[in-house]
Amino acid sequence: KGGAAVGPNPTDRGKPGTKRHLVTDGQGTPLGLTLSGANRHDSRMLAATLDAVPRIRIGGPGRPRRRPRKLHADKAYDHRRCRRECRARGITPRIARRGIESSQRLGKHRWVVERTFAWLNRFRRLTIRYERRADIHLAFATLACALVCLNQIRRFC
Repeated sequence: KGGAAVGPNPTDRGKPGTKRHLVTDGQGTPLGLTLSGANRHDSRMLAATLDAVPRIRIGGPGRPRRRPRKLHADKAYDHRRCRRECRARGITPRIARRGIESSQRLGKHRWVVERTFAWLNRFRRLTIRYERRADIHLAFATLACALVCLNQIRRFC
């Protein structure tokens, strides 16, 4: 029961839940989004989340850049596999190390992603998952990301 991309949430008494994985730019604009079950570790979804970033179409010469140059991530992504996947895609990993680096230095960049999650949580349809099918829930999450992008554009115009 609960549909695809749902797993028992380890922090909420084992209720079925969905985890959103998000890539943002420096201002918090969502670039890529993937969904997984709440019981899936963040590091397992890194490659799929990076691949969810669409191509950037620039009219200038040269190959269009598809992915960001640097990736700031928290200690959940501190694995050799994650660093290898980033380097294979031409991304410099800036991942905090477990037990070595403090999270205060990472917080200079991490709060942008957390703020974007807060913007997405304003949409009740995402906070409470009514859809059983994962593709419909992903469509609503993508729509919410588009509305966040629209608000970002309105802020600059």
